[in-house]
Amino acid sequence: MKGLLTCRSGVAMTEFALALPVLLTAGMWGTEVVNFTVTNMRISQLAMQIADNGSRIGDQSVLVDRKVYESDIDDVLQGAAIQAGHLDLYTHGRVIVSSLEAVPGTAGQQYIHWQRCRGAKHFSSSYGGEGKGLDGSLAGMGPLGEEVKASAGDAVIFVEISYDYQPLIANVFTGSNAARTIHTTAAFNVRDDRDLAQIFQRNAASPDPVAKCDVFNA
Repeated sequence: MKGLLTCRSGVAMTEFALALPVLLTAGMWGTEVVNFTVTNMRISQLAMQIADNGSRIGDQSVLVDRKVYESDIDDVLQGAAIQAGHLDLYTHGRVIVSSLEAVPGTAGQQYIHWQRCRGAKHFSSSYGGEGKGLDGSLAGMGPLGEEVKASAGDAVIFVEISYDYQPLIANVFTGSNAARTIHTTAAFNVRDDRDLAQIFQRNAASPDPVAKCDVFNA
């Protein structure tokens, strides 16, 4: 007992207890920021993948221009869901695929010929829906002054994704709701001669479902 009473050795428990909340908060904040950055990058890559795949789809033929079918677009959107993995893209976000083309018979007047969407998030295209631009009101798609434009007889597949970030720990580490929303775009020219008349059905008697933009589901 005498030795115990005179002992002055020990550990800095008080200092550790005071510093632990700060260190723990910094660690969680850093983890959340890194995850947010990685998620942002993955959503951006998904937009590029969808636009790239959308620019390649269509029947292979040396006799006629490629036809694009509703089932082709569905395959592209389904592939994105698989690639997104645990992000659960269509539950927490929305994908909008637009075909930007030049109005036939004009000197490059831009319009959105068709548009397909999927996702439960209530988000509409920043550039308008199908038919936008027929009145000459669309300069192109993309940031102001840097719009993407389609050449006459050609098309550009333009993809928009809006996704609500899902935190690992808590929303408090990533700011306001607006700050947690990831919005990205991507565009690719179609790769081959394409029949731009419409999106076709493989079997008119048993049509494939259309990913309409007035429907919000996963």
